[in-house]
Amino acid sequence: MYLKGCKQLNLHGWIIYNGHLPGDKFLNLAKWFQQSVHNQGLTATIVKNNELLSYLSTNTLDLVKVIEEKLPDFVIFTDKDIYLAKQLELLGVPVYNSAHAIEVSDDKIATYQVLAQHDLPIPKTLIAPKVFPVPSDLDSNYLDQVVETFGFPMIIKEAFGSFGEQVYLVHTREEMVQKMTELHGKPYVFQQFISSSYGKDLRLHVVGNRVAASMFRQTDDDFRATAGGIREGYEPTKYEEKLAITATKAIGADFAGVDLLFGPNDKPIICEINSNAHIGKLYNCTNINVAEHIVEYIIDALK
Repeated sequence: MYLKGCKQLNLHGWIIYNGHLPGDKFLNLAKWFQQSVHNQGLTATIVKNNELLSYLSTNTLDLVKVIEEKLPDFVIFTDKDIYLAKQLELLGVPVYNSAHAIEVSDDKIATYQVLAQHDLPIPKTLIAPKVFPVPSDLDSNYLDQVVETFGFPMIIKEAFGSFGEQVYLVHTREEMVQKMTELHGKPYVFQQFISSSYGKDLRLHVVGNRVAASMFRQTDDDFRATAGGIREGYEPTKYEEKLAITATKAIGADFAGVDLLFGPNDKPIICEINSNAHIGKLYNCTNINVAEHIVEYIIDALK
């Protein structure tokens, strides 16, 4: 079945997105991928994750499907429903990105651990210890160690979040304690604030062994470049490209949006890796449709 030439493959795929999220942003991303699949002479159906129920019993590993289709030849997974992605893989369906890559990317603590294991440049980071009961008083020795390590300002970042909305810049011990109290029960990290990258960063979108497109982002009124402002095409250096590709492979992803901070002397530091990064703004400032590159990569992988 996997013959040379896209049209000879005669494959059908699913583009899975989260059907519970409001607005058209995620549906539009799925449509980008669907059109790119069609452009390659193949077919694909857009499927909501809540149209697929993973069914398990003593003798059963299956999907209960609202849609009337057989299992696809491949899946482009634009959601973070890790258990559904894993269920599809257990049923023998190739999933891009894999459940493992999505899981590591979605958890920023897991991401930093993997990157540190591979000796890749990241901000200095301390993982907040897990605490079960609500503490009446935070351990002063523990707080002292955090403050001694980073000073102020410092970053507090939740392990799970998107679009920079769960990242906080604290300037005093009082702000730090208040944020820690608010985040009780959630996993998070304390992190070095890279002041040289205030309000600016790079997004490099890796596909396989190359960077398909890149952009520079900057805003003047927020420490997070994701908050809005300038978006323009960017030509990365060879080192930036190598760093983004190595980071993507480290978490086991086939493609990803890698965010780089500007460290001292503009030396790049990895901020985050997004296994299902949105591509609309990248297209607007580069005129490069990353979905086309991703679909071509998947077809080559299936041959």
